[in-house]
Amino acid sequence: MPDGARDVVVVGGGIVGLAVAWRAARAGLTVTVLDPSPGDGATHAAAGMLAPVTEADFGEDDALRLHLAAAAAWPGFADDLHAATGADVGLRTAGTLTLAYDADDLASLRRVLALHAAHGLASHELTVADARRLEPYLGPRVAGAAWAPADHAVDPRATHAALLGALDGGAGPETLAGAGAEARAAVVRASARRLALDPSGRVVGVHDDAGRLHAAGAVVVAAGWESGTLLMDVPGVVVPTRPVKGQTLRLDAGPDLALEHVVRGVVQGRPVYIVPRDPVPDGQGHDCAGHREVVVGATTEENPDDRRATAGGVFALLRDARALLPGIDEAALVDVTPRARPATPDNLPLVGPTAVPGLHVATGHGRNGILLAPLTADAVVAGLTGTPLPADVAAALSPTRTDRFAEPGFDARRSAAFSPTTPR
Repeated sequence: MPDGARDVVVVGGGIVGLAVAWRAARAGLTVTVLDPSPGDGATHAAAGMLAPVTEADFGEDDALRLHLAAAAAWPGFADDLHAATGADVGLRTAGTLTLAYDADDLASLRRVLALHAAHGLASHELTVADARRLEPYLGPRVAGAAWAPADHAVDPRATHAALLGALDGGAGPETLAGAGAEARAAVVRASARRLALDPSGRVVGVHDDAGRLHAAGAVVVAAGWESGTLLMDVPGVVVPTRPVKGQTLRLDAGPDLALEHVVRGVVQGRPVYIVPRDPVPDGQGHDCAGHREVVVGATTEENPDDRRATAGGVFALLRDARALLPGIDEAALVDVTPRARPATPDNLPLVGPTAVPGLHVATGHGRNGILLAPLTADAVVAGLTGTPLPADVAAALSPTRTDRFAEPGFDARRSAAFSPTTPR
């Protein structure tokens, strides 16, 4: 490598990119992260559910195996980050309550519970009375419920802030100790414009929007839905990511919405979730008794990266959330956050090395970027360092291989993956 080159440049400073960078630095690699506004993409909107069971769907067995492995990686990741930074990432392990609003919704919920049973997943049906014992503030019209004790949640913004502080120190590069060596990591607030390739076709760095070359032995593209755009003209690499807009709401919930668990529900066929955070500080280091941030989500809109909050999106989320939890009416609406998630044609991420030497990708996580971030980081760092993954983890990750869209006849430019109007 040229003098001054980093071992790794990570393009993208969302939770996936920063998790990769932090794990790489802890493994002894020198790392630069390029992002003009770290954490301002899908991470900023995410509710942070770690829900492989309640997210399980028919015909998506590969995703289920991947999500179960990802959920298993989170406790260790949170512990490691807390040990390194002292930060609380808001990991809540109280379980998830799923509600059915009417008889048709209950029939659908029971079909999903049968799917869970077929896969040996931990979930079971509850009576409405049992559901009310878990959450006394449920609305009067709830037809049924289910309980998933191992589906949890984390605070994505708190996690991202901890990672950014570890890598950036708030002011510049910080030395990180890990794997018996010291590694330097820095976050550069700039946009990646194009990759640098040597005459043999190996990736050797990234040019930013100021024309500077960030030389590196390897480049990891973790730029969300824009990853495909950045890599569009790289021969031998097909990364068909597209933006899928999601709007989430943040409420300041008072005593009429004192939730202890993640609440998910289906209201006349429409999914909605309500995720509580820990009590909101009062600015003087004390918790405000009875007040918690609650995240309500999320819309799914096949749109370009459109950051406009819409009246229809806000209405739909509040309508369905208040059908399950009428106390939402008294909560203060603090924030509406529209962001684009990075989706792929088969709803699985792209993780690992590509056919181009020196180029790795970590993108396409869709709605599950928070859940998948630690596992993605472990997989990418294993590829960077040549360290084998445990067999079960490697098997779970195998469907995310980066060459699966590179077969003859697949044209990323013409693919429906790039059509903003493709229904899903």
